[in-house]
Amino acid sequence: MTTPLGHDDVEVAAVPPGRAADAVPMSVQRAAEWSWRLILIAIGGLVLVSGVIYLKLVVVPIAVALLVTVLLHPLVGFLQHRLRLPRAAASAVAVVGLVLFVVGLLAVAGHSVVVGIADLWDQAQEGIDKVLVWLADGPFHVSTVDMEAWIEQARTAATENRESIVSGAVAATVTLGHVLAGAVIALFCTFFFLLDGRGIWSWLVGLAPRGSREHIHQAGRRGLVTLGAYTRTQILVAAVDATGIGIGAAILQVPLAFPLAILVFVGSFIPVVGAVLTGAIAVLVALVAQGPFVALLMLAVVLLVQQIEGHVLQPFLMGHAVSLHPVAVLLAVAAGSFMAGILGALFAVPVVAVANTVVLYLHGHDKFPQLGRDDHVTVRERGHPILDREIARMAELDSEGAAGFDDRDLGEEPATGADEGAAVDLSDAGDETSGQR
Repeated sequence: MTTPLGHDDVEVAAVPPGRAADAVPMSVQRAAEWSWRLILIAIGGLVLVSGVIYLKLVVVPIAVALLVTVLLHPLVGFLQHRLRLPRAAASAVAVVGLVLFVVGLLAVAGHSVVVGIADLWDQAQEGIDKVLVWLADGPFHVSTVDMEAWIEQARTAATENRESIVSGAVAATVTLGHVLAGAVIALFCTFFFLLDGRGIWSWLVGLAPRGSREHIHQAGRRGLVTLGAYTRTQILVAAVDATGIGIGAAILQVPLAFPLAILVFVGSFIPVVGAVLTGAIAVLVALVAQGPFVALLMLAVVLLVQQIEGHVLQPFLMGHAVSLHPVAVLLAVAAGSFMAGILGALFAVPVVAVANTVVLYLHGHDKFPQLGRDDHVTVRERGHPILDREIARMAELDSEGAAGFDDRDLGEEPATGADEGAAVDLSDAGDETSGQR
């Protein structure tokens, strides 16, 4: 038989269906298997991140509440155990005290702005004149005609974009409303996290399969320690930055030194980027109010403080608790800001730090062995904790070790861990339950 082109057909041997995969190299098969799994993981992660961004008005207050809870937890413990206050009263005192502290700080800063704004305006006029003279007589040799043209262009742009400015003001008002609503949600969540955080965690752990509950609980404990270490470190670093730059601004007689210090404190919670931006604002205020020479001195102060932070405070204070490489911190901030703007940059590093600790623990590397594994969560109405611990222990044993486990110790009712005739000592579990209540 010939083909239409006159060539003889070539008989090709058929490959048996069972051996079709043998024609593909093993490396390609494994790459294909990993590829579709990674694609599914990436899609799931994208959906999760998109959901978080969509619900940011709720997620962000909860995240803030977690950070505040980590900070206030030692205070609540002190009020409860040393002053013998009930848990609810201790939590309320801690939250109200935090609110009063923040309101007082903002009131002092607002008073400083109101008092210093007039002096800043007068000094700004003189500072602008000094800057113009420096631009004309300095190395740039900018003529007066060019400067007047720039000023006129700025005025024209402001006039033409008046509607945009008004719409921006309206958007800022809406954002302020969202911030106030988020603050209320954060305070509400903080109070209940302090009051019954362990009960909430027990409910969340109870949603996981039995064999995974103990691992999730222990990983969560270590993640919480990492979050606390990171938060306390950032507060201390931010306080050092704010104190150094604020004192430098006060010595150089830069107006609004105290509000600038508060701005630096808040901005320092965004690693790498925040301190640079807020320091630039301090330099700009010094330039406008005091002229180029004082601005250069202010720049030197900002750089000195940031060098102390980056080379002394961050490595010494973060240490083993967080242990993120500076490149990882920078990439986390960049990715977070790209996905969720300023909020993403703010929460990117703590999320990465906690995820690093949790993943390492689940893969067998415990960064906090001193925590031990004696703390067990009681899952309410989802079975006895003895059963959960035994199942978790069996999951870690090999087949030979697991064979020695006696199912009768759990009783005939696996859902509760006991029956009428089971010899199970539940005293430790009762202590855990009573302590939790």
